Amino acid sequence: MSYLHASLLRKRTMLIVRSFTILLLSCIAFKLACCFSSSISSLKALPLVGHLEFEHVHHASKDFGNRYQLIPLAVLHPKSVSDIASTIRHIWMMGTHSQLTVAARGRGHSLQGQAQTRHGIVIHMESLHPQKLQVYSVDSPAPYVDVSGGELWINILHETLKYGLAPKSWTDYLHLTVGGTLSNAGISGQAFRHGPQISNVHQLEIVTG
Repeated sequence: MSYLHASLLRKRTMLIVRSFTILLLSCIAFKLACCFSSSISSLKALPLVGHLEFEHVHHASKDFGNRYQLIPLAVLHPKSVSDIASTIRHIWMMGTHSQLTVAARGRGHSLQGQAQTRHGIVIHMESLHPQKLQVYSVDSPAPYVDVSGGELWINILHETLKYGLAPKSWTDYLHLTVGGTLSNAGISGQAFRHGPQISNVHQLEIVTG
């Protein structure tokens, strides 16, 4: 009888623990769902020149490394720098309880998920073209080009070649964004002579909230 009683007690205890675990997980899932619903509502109210995409976000959930797949809550398609600043500021003001994080994405050539964020906001940098790329001081000893972070190096090369110029240092593959390669220094075959791309930048505009 004592063995039978112990066995029944053990089964009852396991059932209680299992029920409590299921209840706890349900509460967590419900809390997260409410949190995400609240986050979506507040994000939709943001006054943006561009827009936030909440439906078709799977394209931003993988990268060239193909090791991680993190589905974001939304993808920001900014049309101005203020769109990015407003979104970052809004997330900052929401506090840590929102659990929202931000990742910048160019062409998605990162190898370990750096351009992804689970249940966060991915900024599609190629949407950011605040101005047409411009070449300045063509006849001076130090000509330079002014571009956005989402511009492709191949486009910069085509534009500068019109003036008989070319970037001093570039990567071996040119269908990459400026922001993406600069975030990794931009080391190439010309680096031994001219340094990495980041060493040939005169000025950077850093966007914060």
